[in-house]
Amino acid sequence: MSARILVAEDDAKQSRLIRIYLEREGHAVQVVADGRAALERARSARPDLIVLDVMLPLVDGLDVCRILRTESEVPILLLTARVAEEDMLLGLDLGADDYLTKPYSPRELTARVRALLRRSGRSGGGDGPAVLRVGEVELDTARFEVRVAGRPVELTAKEFAILETLAREPGRVFTRAQIIERVFGFDRDVLERTVDAHVMNMRRKLGTGPDGPRHVETVYGRGYRLADGPVSAPS
Repeated sequence: MSARILVAEDDAKQSRLIRIYLEREGHAVQVVADGRAALERARSARPDLIVLDVMLPLVDGLDVCRILRTESEVPILLLTARVAEEDMLLGLDLGADDYLTKPYSPRELTARVRALLRRSGRSGGGDGPAVLRVGEVELDTARFEVRVAGRPVELTAKEFAILETLAREPGRVFTRAQIIERVFGFDRDVLERTVDAHVMNMRRKLGTGPDGPRHVETVYGRGYRLADGPVSAPS
């Protein structure tokens, strides 16, 4: 199914190439050439996905990402010539869902777009029920709400995405690499510690202290799972 995609890229040749490949996939594509226009068009057109160059005039792409993430959960694919790990992690921390380093293959870009649309449920058909209930944990994926035993819990976008991944298949053990692929969109061992940090924060917010029961269980040497029965105490 087609999606509405906003491309923010100031290189006319690159933006034209991106448009051609995405339109071949059946998507409706709008192109802007600076960060200010990207913010305005994202707010007015409400796209299903944004392809966002980091080095934009007027407003930097990272600032665009940071601002949009406070207003929307639209998937964002960053395009960057920066290859340092610090720059990559900064983009992710600001809320980007995936990234490509230049130069890149247009075919890889379209594959990343398909994956992001599929994970976000914006490619048609959705990803299952809007409300997931596993024990005391309830996720409303349409409203981006979490409750534990009726108590509302505020999660970040990435924490919510990890919890949703586990909740869609309760009891199944997900490796860190699988969580990275589903939530962050690419597989890099260096980011496994990021998954651990998100899970630690999520457990704290779910109300599971170090000596209390855990809804999200660690399977040592494997990964994480959401308990599909009575919650367990950590060993």
